[in-house]
Amino acid sequence: MLSTREKYYQMLEKEFSTKEAVMTELINLEAIMHLPKGTELYISDIHGEFTAFDHILRTGAGNIKEKISLLFGDRLTEHEKDKLTILVAYPRESLDDKDFYAYRDCSWYRKKIRQLLELLAFCSTKYTRSKVRKALPKQYMYIIEELMYTDTNYSDKAAYFDQILAHLLDLEQGRPFIIALCQSIQRLVVDHLHVVGDIYDRGPEADKIMDKLCRHPSVDIQWGNHDILWMGAYAGSRACLMTLLRIAARYNYLYEIEQAYALNLRPLFMYAEEHYQKNPIFTPKEKNSSASYSIESLDSLEKVHQALSIIQFKLEGQLIKRHPDFQMEDRLLFEKIDYDKETIQLAGKEYPLQGACFQTLKKDVHQLTEQEEYVVDTLLTSFQQSAKMQEHMQLLLDKGSMYLVYNQHLLFHGCLPLKADGSFLPLNIAGKDYGGKDLLNFFEEQIRSGCQSQEKDSSAADWIWYCWTGKISPQFGKSAMTTFERYFIADKTTHKEIKNPYYQFRDTHETCQMILEEFALYSPNSRIINGHTPVKVKSGESPIKGEGMLFVIDGGLSKAYQKTTGIAGYSLLNNSYGFQLVTHDPFESVKNLLDKQADETSLKRVIDKDLKRILIKDTTVGDSLEEQIENLTGLLNYQDKNDNTGPISN
Repeated sequence: MLSTREKYYQMLEKEFSTKEAVMTELINLEAIMHLPKGTELYISDIHGEFTAFDHILRTGAGNIKEKISLLFGDRLTEHEKDKLTILVAYPRESLDDKDFYAYRDCSWYRKKIRQLLELLAFCSTKYTRSKVRKALPKQYMYIIEELMYTDTNYSDKAAYFDQILAHLLDLEQGRPFIIALCQSIQRLVVDHLHVVGDIYDRGPEADKIMDKLCRHPSVDIQWGNHDILWMGAYAGSRACLMTLLRIAARYNYLYEIEQAYALNLRPLFMYAEEHYQKNPIFTPKEKNSSASYSIESLDSLEKVHQALSIIQFKLEGQLIKRHPDFQMEDRLLFEKIDYDKETIQLAGKEYPLQGACFQTLKKDVHQLTEQEEYVVDTLLTSFQQSAKMQEHMQLLLDKGSMYLVYNQHLLFHGCLPLKADGSFLPLNIAGKDYGGKDLLNFFEEQIRSGCQSQEKDSSAADWIWYCWTGKISPQFGKSAMTTFERYFIADKTTHKEIKNPYYQFRDTHETCQMILEEFALYSPNSRIINGHTPVKVKSGESPIKGEGMLFVIDGGLSKAYQKTTGIAGYSLLNNSYGFQLVTHDPFESVKNLLDKQADETSLKRVIDKDLKRILIKDTTVGDSLEEQIENLTGLLNYQDKNDNTGPISN
C-alpha cells in the first residue's frame, strides 16, 4: 500500500520523469532563490480615477525615470531622459504626436530601438530569461531576445544585429516594435502590484481599472470598504446595492455605471420621475464634462438621487431590525422624525430638517412600496447577471482578501478596531468574541459565502453590509455613518463621525508591534501598509506612523479628496533594498504631458537605508520555491530508493 507521500511523488514524476530532469529543476530553483527580489508597488484608494491610476502603472510610480537616469547617466541630457520616460510610458501617444519627436527617419528608429533594448536589458537583470520571455510580446519575442542577448563587441555579431534591425525597418515594423519594447519595460520595471483597497466609488471609471487588473500578470487586492459595498450588492444585499447607486448619483457617474455594466436603470428613472421633484439638497456634488449630461438629465439624476437615498434608508432600517445583534437601533432615524413639524430628535435635541422628501413613507416607515420592491429587485437581478460585473467580482474573490501577509509585511485597508485602552475591540457574534485577526477572518468568510450563494438579503449579505457601516467593522472604524444627517440636517455637529481609537494608537510603536505579532510577524523589518484615511498633507500630517512601522498610502488619488489632502495620493515601492514612498501631484492629461515633454507628477522619498539586499529566498515567493525544492529533493531520494531513472511502470 503506497503512502500519501509516495502517491504525491508518483504524480510529481509525471512532470519530472528522470533524475536529470529533477536535478536540472533543482539547480534552476536554487539559482532563482539567489536573485534579488523584484520591485513591488503598493497603491490604495484609487476610487475610480483610472487615468491617474494608469499613469502610476505606466511610469512604475517614477521607477522608469529612475532606471533611465541610472543607466544612461551623462550620456543623455535631462530633457532627453524626460522624453524617453514619456515614450516608454505612452509609446502610442508619443509616436502619434508629430511635435514630440519631429524627425523620425531610419537613423532615429535605430537609435531609439537601441536605447530601448539597452533599457529593457537593464530592467531585466533581476529576472531569469524564462521570466523575461513571458513579459515579451509573442510576435516579437524571438527578435527581441536575439537583439537583447547579442554581444555587438564581436564584429560578426554586430553585423548580425545590424541586419536584423535593418530588415525590421525595411518591413516598416519600427513603430510597432518600439511600442512592444516600451510595454515590455513597463511590465518588468514593477514585478508585483498590491492594491490595498477601494477601487470603486467616487470616480467614474472603476470598470476600466478592473479591466486593467484582470489583465495584470501579478496582482493581489486587499478589499476596501467601497469594494466590499459592491461585493455585498453582488452577494444579494439590497441595502449595499442602493448605497453604491446612491453614491454614483451623488458623485455624478450613474450613467457611466449603467453603460459600463449594462445595468437596467429604466424602472428606477421612471419611478423617480413619478414620485420626486427637483431638490437642491440632492444636486450631484461633482460636475461632469460629458455632453450627455444635459439640464434634463441632471434634473432626472437629482430625482433618482432622492429615490435611491430613501430606499436605502428604508432597507437599512429593515436590516437593523432583523439584526438586534448589530446594536444599531440608534440609526433607525425615520422613527425619530416628526413629519408634521419636519424635525428630528437626536440625542435629546430637536433639529429642523432640510430638503425633506419622505412622501413614499408608509405607516411602517421602513416598508418599501410595491413599486420600490419592483425597482430594487429589477436592479439586483441586472447587477448580479451583468457579465462584466461577474468577471470583476470574480477577480476580487480570486485575487482579494481582507488582509495579506506578504514578504513579512501586513497589508489591510481599514483598521483593527481597538478599545480605549489600546487592546483589540471584539465583536460579539452568537456569544463568541471576534477581535484582531479573527475579526478579519470572520468577515472574509461572510463575504465569500455571500458571493457564492448570491441570495437576496441573506445573513451573510447582511454581515457584509455591517462590514461597510458597522461600529466594530474593520473596514469602517467609526461611531456611525452620518449619511442621513449630511443630507437633511444643516447643523454640522450632527455630521461628526468619531474614529475608532485605532487611528490614534497606530501612531505608536507599541500598537504597531502588537498588531504585527497578532499576525505572527516578529521581524524588526516588518511593516503595516494601510489605506482608507486620506492623509492631510496640507495640514502637515505624515503618511509614516508608528515610528516608521506603518505607512498610510491614501493621500488623495480621488479628486473628491484633493482639496483636503493637497496632493493626488501616495504609492509605495519596495525593491530589494527597501521601501520608497512616492508622493503624486495631480495628473492632468497625457496631452499636457506631451506638451511639457516632462513628467514631474511624482517625488520619491527613501525610507530604508543601509539594509541588506533582499533576495528571492527571503520572500513569500521564496517560501513557495523552498517547498518545491524540498519536494523535488524528496522525489530524487524516492527515485534512488526505487533505483528508478524513468517513469514508474504500473
